[in-house]
Amino acid sequence: MSASYRDLRVWQNAMDLVVSVYHETQGFPKEEAYGLTSQMRRASVSIPSNIAEGKGRSTDCDRALFFCHARGSLLELETQILIAQRLKYLPQPRAENLIRASNELGRMLNSLIQSIRTPQSAKASVA
Repeated sequence: MSASYRDLRVWQNAMDLVVSVYHETQGFPKEEAYGLTSQMRRASVSIPSNIAEGKGRSTDCDRALFFCHARGSLLELETQILIAQRLKYLPQPRAENLIRASNELGRMLNSLIQSIRTPQSAKASVA
């Protein structure tokens, strides 16, 4: 793994998603400030936060656990995006852009988790 969590593309993409979520939720109704707006922002922030925390852990098992937490927060965010779309807070094209970014991030997280869970002997035989 790279030297810093900031060097991880998955973390960088997660940070981009946070910024997108913050921008998109600015237009939500004021009565959602402590509801869906807050939930979406917290879920999005949790993703790169868990990636960073996982990167700082000393064992593969601990790393995988925090990367899985990030994936769980990502799925939570996807659900909230769909809710926002159904409530007409997010127009379909903007919701689709967030879902597309989320899907890409999910693939990256799955690959990262799989690379940690794959035994070293299996990694060596593939190379």
